[in-house]
Amino acid sequence: MSPEQFSSAVLEWYDRHGRHHLPWQQQISPYRVWVSEIMLQQTQVSTVLGYFDRFMEALPTVAALAAAAEDEVLHLWTGLGYYTRARNLQKAAQQVMQQHGGEFPRDLDQLQALPGIGRSTAGAIASISMGLRAPILDGNVKRVLARFTAQPGYPGEPAVAKALWATAERFLPHQRANHYTQAMMDLGATLCTRSKPTCLLCPVQKGCRANLLGEQTRFPEPKPRKAIPQRRTLMPLLANENGAILLYRRPSSGLWGGLWSLPELDALGDIEHLVAQHALVQVGARQMPELTHTFSHFQLAIEPWLVRVQAPSAHMAEADWLWYNLATPPRLGLAAPVKKLLKHAADALNGDPQ
Repeated sequence: MSPEQFSSAVLEWYDRHGRHHLPWQQQISPYRVWVSEIMLQQTQVSTVLGYFDRFMEALPTVAALAAAAEDEVLHLWTGLGYYTRARNLQKAAQQVMQQHGGEFPRDLDQLQALPGIGRSTAGAIASISMGLRAPILDGNVKRVLARFTAQPGYPGEPAVAKALWATAERFLPHQRANHYTQAMMDLGATLCTRSKPTCLLCPVQKGCRANLLGEQTRFPEPKPRKAIPQRRTLMPLLANENGAILLYRRPSSGLWGGLWSLPELDALGDIEHLVAQHALVQVGARQMPELTHTFSHFQLAIEPWLVRVQAPSAHMAEADWLWYNLATPPRLGLAAPVKKLLKHAADALNGDPQ
């Protein structure tokens, strides 16, 4: 099957069976395509749907995103994970406003120079929203092309990635590049799935080498597995007389950068020091059920303690600390496990009035 036959078959399939009603396919603009592409990194379409609509309602333009408070951006991102994406999103918006007059550049190199935009995301913005001929190679497209060509090796290896990019460039048509880009993503998401590809309905199955070999799920080859390191931490939820929980803002870089979180301690005895540090008086503590959170590179076992404290009258939290009102929570960026623990604390406090 020639590249022309491949792209024609994919486009014909897309016209009949592709997805045309996703939110970011309506009122197409570089901003909407860009935000959707960043959200869809490492995240399922079904999860992104609600987040995208809320994000667009709150921050409908690149100017609005650039001018928004960081806490608002992180709040809108809470639960999507990989929060560096959200911080880079705002940094890129600010650069678009400051360096490009509020318009996304119609140039792949300039797009890739923006924070958080790699080659594939730049290609998606350029092709889908600008109609430029630019290849993409997201997870879905990698899978389709790796299977079609029976490309050996893990796509994260430079030589394998280079071969797949060359294939993506070779198969990209000169006409309807925008529809072809969306079609390839749809093909990988709906038919050429990771574990159970629906080869009988695939428009390019006759030319697919993995299908001819009967080894569809062998490609693309997985990343060599390593044991996931385990870590533990103790997280105290200091609750004052009003049922508010003491949170602190994490540094802008590193894990959960810029998000509001619970303190992390090494041992139970450290709670006493933390309470004293904030001039509080501890009046009771009890352990809550342990919570395990899995990151891409390690697993964190969290030992939470609900600690009742009394604060002096007119007590204010120090800089980068705040009392989080569980009844009327402020719009802040919270890490997913912290959000879950705050809910558990609210349930515990409501069921155990002091």
